[in-house]
Amino acid sequence: MPKIKRLNLGCSDFKSIITNNNYYIDKSLFIEELIQSQNAVMLFPRPRRFGKTLNLSMLKYYFDKNEPENEKLFTKLKIWQTDDEVKQHCGKYPVIFLSFKDAKANNWEDCFELISYEISKLYKQHIYLLKGDMLYDFEKNVFNQILNETASKVKYQNSLKQLSEFLQRYHSEKVVILVDEYDTPIQSGYDKYYEDVIMFMRNMLSGAYKDNIHLYKGAITGILRVSKESIFSGLNNLSVYSILDSKFSDKFGFTEPEIKQIIEDFKVKTKYSQIKEWYNGYKFGKTEDIYNPWSILNFILQPEDGFKAYWTNTSANELIKNEIKKKDADTVRKDILKLINNEPIIKDIEENFVFPDLKNDTDLLWALLFYSGYLTVNRKIALNEYELIIPNYELKIIFKKTILEWLKKDIKIIKSLLQNTANYLINNKIEEFEKGFKQIIGDTFSYYDTAKNHEYVYQSYILGLLTIIGDDYIIKSNRESGEGRYDIMLIPHDKSKNGVVIEIKQLAVKTNHNLSEKQLINKSITEAKNQIDKNKYYKELIDNKLKKENIVKVPIVFVGKEPYISLINND
Repeated sequence: MPKIKRLNLGCSDFKSIITNNNYYIDKSLFIEELIQSQNAVMLFPRPRRFGKTLNLSMLKYYFDKNEPENEKLFTKLKIWQTDDEVKQHCGKYPVIFLSFKDAKANNWEDCFELISYEISKLYKQHIYLLKGDMLYDFEKNVFNQILNETASKVKYQNSLKQLSEFLQRYHSEKVVILVDEYDTPIQSGYDKYYEDVIMFMRNMLSGAYKDNIHLYKGAITGILRVSKESIFSGLNNLSVYSILDSKFSDKFGFTEPEIKQIIEDFKVKTKYSQIKEWYNGYKFGKTEDIYNPWSILNFILQPEDGFKAYWTNTSANELIKNEIKKKDADTVRKDILKLINNEPIIKDIEENFVFPDLKNDTDLLWALLFYSGYLTVNRKIALNEYELIIPNYELKIIFKKTILEWLKKDIKIIKSLLQNTANYLINNKIEEFEKGFKQIIGDTFSYYDTAKNHEYVYQSYILGLLTIIGDDYIIKSNRESGEGRYDIMLIPHDKSKNGVVIEIKQLAVKTNHNLSEKQLINKSITEAKNQIDKNKYYKELIDNKLKKENIVKVPIVFVGKEPYISLINND
């Protein structure tokens, strides 16, 4: 029996993986598709950890004229089964490969220093160009300035185009220019030094790719498609293949057949359906069932440890937190809670991303989450309108942590109080639930403006609190059941546990002068209870195989920011 090849997790160097005989999912037909494309320059926006750097590394070793022995890296791959028209490009071109993945800083000066360091390393790879008389003295002078990191910003902006000219002159062949993670410095500086970084990147990339007579092909990767007006202005030879496009859709991330092959090769005993629930769910163009490679490979390495959330993106989490912390962001929080509860949301997804607009345009948050891999398309509604969902359980955990962190840090809810109060509810200990709920409301509800949106605000708040029990329950809101629409329903995965129906009322005590405040509250509690029974809001729980004795009916009446659940004694 052949020995299973070793996984080299985290390695993005194609040559290292192949020469060390590491396990590799063959994506080499990406090369053929790129060569056969009519476009000179292609941008591939993909979420992080989806194999972007490894794919560009593969392109580098395939095309690189400086390493003709690299041909043997590909002889056992699918690309070598293609015709000679494709294979003749192997080892034919000088290659420029530049990555900005580490160009993250708190200010422009430090960011520029990191960028200039990467460009200096690039020039060192081609230091042989300084030998002989191929370059003029003034060109050698600029080359050395870049090597020594003493060049001006203008010279760095022109560095890729200049290097491509030198390389074509030396090799008598056009150049392949590969730029990885182009938007990392832009994302890093979007709220601190955006104008500086966007101007630098625009001038550098335009110089490299626009009307560059020394260019054969160019490939760029990143997470977002930053708008043409911001960075790709005038680059009419650029084609963008995002996660909304079908072309190249199976070249990043793992497809379902590839996942099944991995599971078979590594003899993983975990049920495929469970693996799929945790890590599947992306739809790129017309290709469905795309998996995040980072998560699935981490799981494959140690399946005995069970499922974990391996994939995170701190910067995007910060943006989510910033949005849901805003006092006028009830809609954002409501949409996140809907997503957590397996309900799709409908949003406009702009193809072009303008970072300064993020501060004022809430819809751009959803575009950021979508392109960053936190959401995926369920179906297309109209031209730029999509139904979005959370792709898998791993991502749902990340969203839940965001909500709980907001509740704990920004609204100052003690997690143990939240957990105990939720447990009282699902165990039908209504008096204890009411006591804990009143404490939570008293400590935190000033955060909300209850003068607007009325019952919607209360409902949004309670849904946020109930996120803590989301692993054991399906949490739904405003759904039809029986003869009306309930406010909140908790459906247990374990049918022996209690299900819960919550009906929320808002009471303005000054509207009725014939009854006391206590009488009005009791009347509203009774009406809410009767509404649950009369309209059979519990029908969905019955349909989910719950027994009637396991159904908890909870009326919650708010008088301002004070909740009432049990009838008030008149003594």
